[in-house]
Amino acid sequence: MASKGLSLLTWVFFVHLAGIYLYTRGFLLTRLALSDVNSCEDGECTLPPTHKKAVVLVIDALRFDFLSPNPPEPHSPYHHNVIRLPQELTTAHPMNSFLFEMFSDPPTTTLQRLKGITTGSLPTFIDMGSNFGGSSINEDSLIGQLRLAGKKIAFMGDDTWTTVFPDAFEQNLTFPYDSFNVEDLHTVDEGVIEHLFPLLENNSQSWDVLIGHFLGVDHVGHRLGPDHPTMHAKQKQMDDVLRRVVAKLDDDTLLVVLGDHGMDRKGDHGGDGDHETSAALWIYSKGLQLQHPKSDLPSELLTTRFFPGSTVVNRHIQQIDLVPTLSLLLGLPIPFNNLGTIIPELFWRDRAGKDYTRALALNARQVNRYLQTYRDSASGGELDSAWRGLERVWKTVRLDANAKDHTNQWLAMTAYTRDALAVCRTLWAQFNVSLMALGLVLLVIGTVASTFLYLRLSAVQDNWESWLAEVQRWYLTSGLSGAMLGLVTYLSLSRWVKGLGLFEALLFGSALTSSLAVIASAPPSLSSLSFRSLRSIPFPLVLHALAFASNSFTVWEDHVVTFLLITSIIPPALTGFTAPTSRLRSRILGFSALFAACVRLMATSTICREEQQPYCHVTFFASSSLPSPPLLILTLSVPVALALPWLVKRFLKISQSDNGTAGIVLPWILPGTLLFGTAFWIIEHLDSSEAFGPDWASTLRFVRTLCGRFAFGGVLFLGYALWWLVPLCLKISTDAKAGSAKKEVTVLGFANAYGAPYVVFWCLFLGLLYPATQLTGQIVLALAIVAVLAYLEVVDSVRDVRGLEAVFASGNPSAILEPESLRAAAIPLRFSEITPLALLAVHTFFATGHQAAIPSIQWKTAFVLTPTLTYPLSPLLVVLNTVGPHFVVALTTPLLALWNVAPLPQPAADVKVRSDAVRASLGMMLYHAMLLLSSAVCSAWLRRHLMVWKIFAPRFMLSAITVVVVDLAVLFGVGVGVGRVSERVSKLFAGMNSKANQ
Repeated sequence: MASKGLSLLTWVFFVHLAGIYLYTRGFLLTRLALSDVNSCEDGECTLPPTHKKAVVLVIDALRFDFLSPNPPEPHSPYHHNVIRLPQELTTAHPMNSFLFEMFSDPPTTTLQRLKGITTGSLPTFIDMGSNFGGSSINEDSLIGQLRLAGKKIAFMGDDTWTTVFPDAFEQNLTFPYDSFNVEDLHTVDEGVIEHLFPLLENNSQSWDVLIGHFLGVDHVGHRLGPDHPTMHAKQKQMDDVLRRVVAKLDDDTLLVVLGDHGMDRKGDHGGDGDHETSAALWIYSKGLQLQHPKSDLPSELLTTRFFPGSTVVNRHIQQIDLVPTLSLLLGLPIPFNNLGTIIPELFWRDRAGKDYTRALALNARQVNRYLQTYRDSASGGELDSAWRGLERVWKTVRLDANAKDHTNQWLAMTAYTRDALAVCRTLWAQFNVSLMALGLVLLVIGTVASTFLYLRLSAVQDNWESWLAEVQRWYLTSGLSGAMLGLVTYLSLSRWVKGLGLFEALLFGSALTSSLAVIASAPPSLSSLSFRSLRSIPFPLVLHALAFASNSFTVWEDHVVTFLLITSIIPPALTGFTAPTSRLRSRILGFSALFAACVRLMATSTICREEQQPYCHVTFFASSSLPSPPLLILTLSVPVALALPWLVKRFLKISQSDNGTAGIVLPWILPGTLLFGTAFWIIEHLDSSEAFGPDWASTLRFVRTLCGRFAFGGVLFLGYALWWLVPLCLKISTDAKAGSAKKEVTVLGFANAYGAPYVVFWCLFLGLLYPATQLTGQIVLALAIVAVLAYLEVVDSVRDVRGLEAVFASGNPSAILEPESLRAAAIPLRFSEITPLALLAVHTFFATGHQAAIPSIQWKTAFVLTPTLTYPLSPLLVVLNTVGPHFVVALTTPLLALWNVAPLPQPAADVKVRSDAVRASLGMMLYHAMLLLSSAVCSAWLRRHLMVWKIFAPRFMLSAITVVVVDLAVLFGVGVGVGRVSERVSKLFAGMNSKANQ
């Protein structure tokens, strides 16, 4: 039977995966990259070079205000006016030095931005995922054009460059360094410096373009935030480097200094916030003036904007504008897929702007050729709606250099390139509606099938095993038949349905047919429907799902969930006021108050997304720009780590089930694990803040790595091994009866024989999550654990009330004296009991420092077990930190079936426990599947909404990930936790049951 229940949940998981896969295949498309290369043997597609060489220095995460002479208010002493050389030279030599703010297209991750600044093309939303496994660039690029021209490229720094351009750099002039070790603030920068200046000083080393990519500023931001003394020291180092570089430049070498993206207020990036997309660009020519001293550039060509918080306007360009600009300055053809527009100031070398006219004409012609080629490609239909408008603008463009009205000519060409960029940006939102529809169909039908299964499971308790075997036969046979039907559909319709491959057809056919078969085999009873049944509608779930139709409710979901969670505890709390005994009243009201208090305290931990400003205040960290723990958290962290196991033991003490394995794990193994996890983050804080000076850095890093390893090792090699061997939390004693040969057997923990071992199993996973969670998150997890245990006591007491009410309503009040009449197993599980746990999972996710936004990912956790980036441990730790809150709360779902359930009589008690555990798990899966369905429907309906990629798409992705995580959690809980506990309990008490009947 255990295998059948697990098989049922696995089938639901399969349907969820199928729906998610098909929908995301249609919703998150990748951009078509044309392989054409721009070339011209006669030199007609480029200009004579202004410089023979170029030095390109990328300072990762160099936000514009780090270089701006007019930084926003209030000024920061740590990152404003520290790198001063660009503003000094721009003031002293305005015709040779130019400072710009660039807009870097999201996602603002390094790999995607390197693609943008070398190809001039645009990324897509899903491209961000490849930031951790970048593939080579196969489209025309600035690097490729340099190679075609026979130029030699030297490189040093971030090894992402050698990943995307594996054969582009001279072997003896290439010095890559690991890019993802954000714990290391200096190695990459020192390596770049070590190799940069010998190349600048030694003329015998032949190079034409030198690329250096510094990572220190970015790593300081990730680890410490921009408002930290280390950021000042790092920027001071960059300023010194730039001064040394300028001193060694010759007159024929162009200097380009840029940031690939910016960083938000706490030092992270990846999203599309103003601070993340703002990057600095400084271009300096030591010899040749790039702009004529008496030039008069039309203001219409120069876009400007105010940096957030600044009172002085600054020159603003697109980051991809660097590609055509640098190409023409070096005498190269513009890369074929470029959508950028040349920067006017750098081509106005005569009063009339003739060089600018020719450069802009080359730029406009190149963009037009790209659009024409894209139009003729397999994806050309994406341009249909905008093509007429683009053609109309193109007809106004005059490429003749002898045109009389130059201003209108420049404006027309600029308008065309900018319109082309705007149109192509909309290609991010080109959807495969067919695949989206197939995915939505599966999500809808699968949710209906899961609902029918949930309702049917409560009605077939006595025939649980035989019914489940029949349903299993239905969905297995129909799944295979559906796959065959999918094959036939693919062969007949694939040419008309865009994007429908063989795998998609087989997957859709199998999932759809098996879901329809389950619906047919498990119809709900319509006779039970009445007006009173409306009371069973899960209104918190309905409101939660409807919230995704509004961008404001989605942005403030963390607050919405807090309200819904407090609301969900009100009905059981009201039951406490009418409970028939004072003990039940005090238990229900007391534990309900404890649950609500924990929820409210968890809600005080906040991390703010950009859209919540200025109405949100960060409390998860010390401040919005300082990602270190608050002082109060540092003070409470150790006491909480010690108190949490004691509190769990106290809850088990209520049912005398704190014996056996619980008596070893809770007082010894779990406290040690939590203390080591807390020690890791305290030492990490001391290391980051250099509390003992830089000389202690290596020692502190070694010690905290040991703490992380001890924490994980204690759980994996001691905790789980002990639990698997001896899971039960019982103390059995025998005493001889006076005057009788029989012995009296006392079993402490009998009333919670199923629940207590599972709590220990659950706490061991908490031991894995705890060290992967920062200090504030650890206290939030502790509150969540107490909230779960308090809620279980509320549910247990409410069931007792329902049992008493049923006895009184039966007309046989004396039945209250019979223990069987009040047994928890006789009280059916309700969906309303699952709802608070499902909401608590979402609430814990937000309270542990996460949001449905990319910048909230906590990259620091990648280094809990190793001092450097190590695959696969580092990515797994980031995943654990991100999805662990959902997992750890979803893992408690079977406790709704196990908590305070006596193990006799056997096998009836065991059958009931297993069936209710499966039903509770199915209910948890159903809750999150409804949220997924709602977010999918809303993101599909609002796919043309202005905020689709900023709000709705990230929330859909979070819903999809959450469903997968919750499904895996309940599968793990039922398959391993419930399976092992049930096996050992039934084995022990089956013998007692038989002896009792003799």
